[in-house]
Amino acid sequence: MAYSDFLIDRVERVFKQKKINAEGKKFMGGYCFFLDDKMCIGLDVDKKTGKDRLMARIGENVIEEALKRKGCMPMDITGRPMKGFVFVAPEGFDLDRDLEYWIQLAINFNPLAKSSKRKK
Repeated sequence: MAYSDFLIDRVERVFKQKKINAEGKKFMGGYCFFLDDKMCIGLDVDKKTGKDRLMARIGENVIEEALKRKGCMPMDITGRPMKGFVFVAPEGFDLDRDLEYWIQLAINFNPLAKSSKRKK
């Protein structure tokens, strides 16, 4: 499996507690939550470690501070980090308060995020 159902449930629970209707769906081999048709939080399994991994779209303004947190690293899939995105290893979101931190950062950035153009 490319993502954890348990982790999906945890993320959904946070969105529900915040009364935010995020749309979750399978996406590029993982599972992503979208707000206002914009990618917000993603889940997959790190191929190198075999462990769950969180992807958060948090914007460039908070990246420097976020990278100081446990388990956080630049989102680098192609050899070039994606601006405004981070990966978080399990030690960075095992506790509910840590998972909520990452989700809140992504929610905060969402209104500023550019929506990708839909294919017709």
